[in-house]
Amino acid sequence: MNILYCGDVVGRSGRTALLDALPGLKKDLALDLVVVCGENSAHGFGISTKICDEFLAAGIDVVTTGNHVWDQREILPYLDRQHRLIRPANFPPGTPGVGHVVVDLARGRKALVIQVMGRLFMDPLDCPFRAVDEVLTRYRLGATVQAVIVDIHAEATSEKMAMGHHCDGRVSLVVGSHSHVPTADARVLKGGSGYMSDAGMCGDYQSVIGMVPGPAVHRFTRKTPTDRLTPADGPGTVCGVFVQTDDRSGLALRCEPVRLGGDLAPAMPIAR
Repeated sequence: MNILYCGDVVGRSGRTALLDALPGLKKDLALDLVVVCGENSAHGFGISTKICDEFLAAGIDVVTTGNHVWDQREILPYLDRQHRLIRPANFPPGTPGVGHVVVDLARGRKALVIQVMGRLFMDPLDCPFRAVDEVLTRYRLGATVQAVIVDIHAEATSEKMAMGHHCDGRVSLVVGSHSHVPTADARVLKGGSGYMSDAGMCGDYQSVIGMVPGPAVHRFTRKTPTDRLTPADGPGTVCGVFVQTDDRSGLALRCEPVRLGGDLAPAMPIAR
């Protein structure tokens, strides 16, 4: 199975870059599953129902979120009826929406996508490791599902790496989101799970993590309030990770970065 995960989509620049590139990526990489973190897609803060519908209509199979999931209040009732938009599974019981979803793919295959949020330097939530374990007790890679993707939305690379090793051999891919900066550590772990500490963002990299630099720099240098941050609107780079899995085990055969367009050095796997 060929899987593409794309990092946090930031504003119009990120949406445009992703949606423009997606048909070519699906064809060139023969993609079976596309997962995208959409939590900054609505002008940098959260995701709207319209944008999520647009992503799903474009062929994205699952949209994940993160700490900005509640920024657009309209999304709360939507989360309860559209389960292909997921929020971190370690939010407290009774929170709107779901933290994992199983999607049906071609040829009768199924894929499980789980999202959790880290706790280091983030708002305190339930344990993300226990949350993943609880979901994985219900499914078995290579049997009940043919792929398992874990999106850990977290600040600390140490926490993301710990999740990678914690899940190694039980999932197809553990990938980090939230930092908006692609890391250079895409690889297959010893137990056979693909791993990348952060997929980066889909957005304008002539920015401060996708936002216009001036106000962000002012906040750091002057330590005084500014107007609300706004997304940079230059050409966007699509950043993510490509994983090819073994058809029988569901474990990763390859795990490679994807960077397309914009300002970063390109990286594109060769389909084989």
